[in-house]
Amino acid sequence: MTREPRHVALMLDLQWPYKRHTEVYAGIQRFAEERGWVTVIDEFAHDTLRRKQRAAERYDGIIGRANHPLARHAAARGVPVVNVWPSSPARHLLPGVFPDSAEVGRVVAEHLLARGFRAFATLTSPKNADNELEVKGFTRLVREAGFGCASAFVPQDPYRDLAQWKNAVRLIDRAMTAWGPPVGVYVGQEVYGRLVVQAAQRRGWRVPADVAIVAGKNQEALCEHPRPSLTSVEIGYDRIGYQAAGLLDRLMDGHEPPAEPIRLAPHGLVVRESTDFFAVENTTVAAALAYIAAHGHRPIGPDDVARAVGAETRTLQNYFQKALKRPVATEIRRVRLERAKRELAQSDRSLAVIARDVGFGTIQRLYEVFRREVGVSPGEYRKQRQLRSDG
Repeated sequence: MTREPRHVALMLDLQWPYKRHTEVYAGIQRFAEERGWVTVIDEFAHDTLRRKQRAAERYDGIIGRANHPLARHAAARGVPVVNVWPSSPARHLLPGVFPDSAEVGRVVAEHLLARGFRAFATLTSPKNADNELEVKGFTRLVREAGFGCASAFVPQDPYRDLAQWKNAVRLIDRAMTAWGPPVGVYVGQEVYGRLVVQAAQRRGWRVPADVAIVAGKNQEALCEHPRPSLTSVEIGYDRIGYQAAGLLDRLMDGHEPPAEPIRLAPHGLVVRESTDFFAVENTTVAAALAYIAAHGHRPIGPDDVARAVGAETRTLQNYFQKALKRPVATEIRRVRLERAKRELAQSDRSLAVIARDVGFGTIQRLYEVFRREVGVSPGEYRKQRQLRSDG
């Protein structure tokens, strides 16, 4: 006799460790080792600065998730500080290095738009500065494409007590009542992404066919299990730490702080099952999109795609225009460009190899497409998104 699967509850404090803490720390340590710094972990550095310090306790600089006491006491002692907490209450008082959160939102929206979604939603926390900018970037691109976006909010910390947890679950259900499947959704935290999946299953919604989800900043443990795995944004937080250390190094040398925070573009998306779907009613177009996604790195054109899905090229072009408002060749180019962006951000392979492997063929073609559609050269794009130890 087949046993029914067991249902197991997990009562774990899944808040810690955050990648945005541990990877920032790793990036700082890498710079510190290159420069021969001595680093000291001091979670109450503002109190250390407040007390009359012995010579051995003196700090030449501080990188931290800055609060008002740290900003105040550091200013009084002339100690430079670099802030790496975008939602810090003291963020306007100190130089900072943060993710380019508006770009995060744009990347997510671009991904969902490319999969044919026409209804969109966001589920984020209202007092999170990163989320606020992400939603702005997301909704701006969605609206430019001619669509609306339903934005809802949940507490930043649902773990505080049972009442807060129940409230978060209730708010998710309320938000989802306003969503009309198929819908593409950006969720600010991975744990909320999991709760959305669970709520969708209770409603009988399929993930990703009815609700496609991009959630959080690629906490792998929460993104990869259980199925469906969650598509997420890879920030590259080690670059935040490294650049923060570089900025602090300049401040300790007497340079003036920048007028605005330094913002680093994300590496890109890690695409998983929760968005592995094309939200188009036309089954021929859906099959063509799947074929392009799987074979776009090869030397294919519209005729090859049409043959693969058993359609005439002209018929397929008409279907694409009606369903997606773009021709087949544009979709092939978009897929190649998306792959090239990932390779440039996440690998050190040569431009020639990347151009060949993603389907552009030559460096010249890769350069031409990047200049026209991204506004920068492939090399400049790589420099923006990769950590440079000489920078």
